[in-house]
Amino acid sequence: MASPTTVERCALAPGLSVSRVLTGLWQIADLERDGRSIDPTACAAAMTPYVDAGLTTFDMADHYGSAEEIAGSFAAGRRTGPRPELLTKWVPPPGPLSKSDVRAAVERSLRRMRLPALDLLQFHAWNYADPSWLDALFWLGELRDEGLVRHLGLTNFDAAHLRIVVESGIPVVSNQVCFSLLDDRPRRGGLLDLCRQHGLKLLAYGTVAGGFLTERFLGHPEPDWERLPTWSLLKYGRFIRGAGGWEVFQALLRSVERVARKHGVSMANVACRTVLEEPAVAGVIIGARLAASEHVADNQRLFAFALDAEDRREIDAARVRLVPLPGDSGDEYRRPPFLTASGDRSHHFETLPSPYAPRSGPGGRTLVLSGTEWEPLAGFCRALRTGDRILVSGTTATHRDRAIGGSDPAAQTHFVIDKIEGALQSLGGCLEDVVRTRVFVKRVADWEAVARAHGDRFRAILPANTLVQAELVGDEYLVEIEAEAVVAPR
Repeated sequence: MASPTTVERCALAPGLSVSRVLTGLWQIADLERDGRSIDPTACAAAMTPYVDAGLTTFDMADHYGSAEEIAGSFAAGRRTGPRPELLTKWVPPPGPLSKSDVRAAVERSLRRMRLPALDLLQFHAWNYADPSWLDALFWLGELRDEGLVRHLGLTNFDAAHLRIVVESGIPVVSNQVCFSLLDDRPRRGGLLDLCRQHGLKLLAYGTVAGGFLTERFLGHPEPDWERLPTWSLLKYGRFIRGAGGWEVFQALLRSVERVARKHGVSMANVACRTVLEEPAVAGVIIGARLAASEHVADNQRLFAFALDAEDRREIDAARVRLVPLPGDSGDEYRRPPFLTASGDRSHHFETLPSPYAPRSGPGGRTLVLSGTEWEPLAGFCRALRTGDRILVSGTTATHRDRAIGGSDPAAQTHFVIDKIEGALQSLGGCLEDVVRTRVFVKRVADWEAVARAHGDRFRAILPANTLVQAELVGDEYLVEIEAEAVVAPR
């Protein structure tokens, strides 16, 4: 067996170095499930062996039960040795947010964690079609400038929307997404390439699939999927079924076990090492059930070996049998099939509010406005519904008084399509109902970037489409799109 060795570190951002194995505290919420109580003092004490071993970085969120309070108590009581890095997330409910909502969320985490400033605050958005997520990020940027947040990150963002954030000048340093032998969406969806291009880092969770990618399940019969004991197992059980099922998964486990035996390490070590060696990955997040079980020595062994070409061929030969998981990074929370512990989003929120408020118009029409300065100036709505048809006006990358996407034509295109999707959702439709799009580009040189972004979003829908060069109103706008949809009768 390989001996524990020095823990590798990564500069996640200026002034913020993290251990490349981060200890995830999601399990605290699971330990507190159904009204159960845990001993916060014992849990805080259980963080000490991790920090003493060099595993100084902990990842949590505002909704991980009492994780922020436990971590804050531990950090406040630590008098000697390295200071732990405490990374957290803000996962607001869907719908409109105010500037005071954003400040209140940050101040709540600061109180819980007993910190003057958050090391890294990672933001999650439920619905890209509702532009309130951009409001929240711009306001978080102001709190960063104020000193309440040292660095901003994202969680569960795909490449298209990370591009929108970066090109809009929002200063994020990282994106936390699911990435494992079962889930290669960050690679397949272009997220790794985008992070390398912009010098951003990925934090990868789900690397051991809630414990499935370990000796515990090697050679075992298929479990009763709905009676698994933890939220993690319930969640990643859905990943396994989505990736081809138990038999294919067992073949993957056998290949991982052979590589682990070769290096004298655990299967979890091999599963995590495959992700850790990916370019742009700053670290992998391995969950801990504080005061219930710990894997300090095993996590240290991640740095005692490296995979060679033979190892990768062995693992890849089993991975080719996997079915690619649907969608892009984070889609497990945004669209069916929901690969969550419950199989839906009911444990997160009850309803998804309309991005824009519908109103009655003349002739029985229903209208929505998106709040740009152009709508009252020129006397038009963002979209209207009449019968089973929804007509969406020519739409640019404008949110309130801001131009979104900077000078990047792909980022602008993705945001325009988000706005179109938001108008459709507000009128009882969806992007899949679109039957025609018309695309206008300012510079003919941008046609391919715009067309590819359109293809990313409409490849499975295939509406009729026209793309032409046109002189657009507004120097900052590179693309304008209008759309028509046919929806099921009400």
